Amino acid sequence: MLYKVGEITMSKEHLGELEELVLLLIVMLKEDAYGLAIRTALKEKASRNITIGAVHGTVNRLEKKGFVESTMGGASDIRGGRRKRIFTITAVGKGALERSQDVKVSLWQQIPELSLDVSR
Repeated sequence: MLYKVGEITMSKEHLGELEELVLLLIVMLKEDAYGLAIRTALKEKASRNITIGAVHGTVNRLEKKGFVESTMGGASDIRGGRRKRIFTITAVGKGALERSQDVKVSLWQQIPELSLDVSR
């Protein structure tokens, strides 16, 4: 199912705000994109204090939508021998981020009194 916002057509599989933030952080964190690192980055870079359970729920939802993939990293003594689940964005996820940005820019541009210079 498709719907239109301004001149942009989006699929029903849109990104929620937390999903978008997590996807952006997965791209930023690269090979360090695992649950606790994502939670820490959300707090430091986006001033969002959420539980690790909320992070896990979000990455699981993103993986189900095909926006991210996960692999298991190596075990470490610091983690009691447990392995980290490392996330990477897929081409579908990158497309979702680009569409989300396009929709927001389009909406901002339709409100001249609120428009920001998005080229900064």
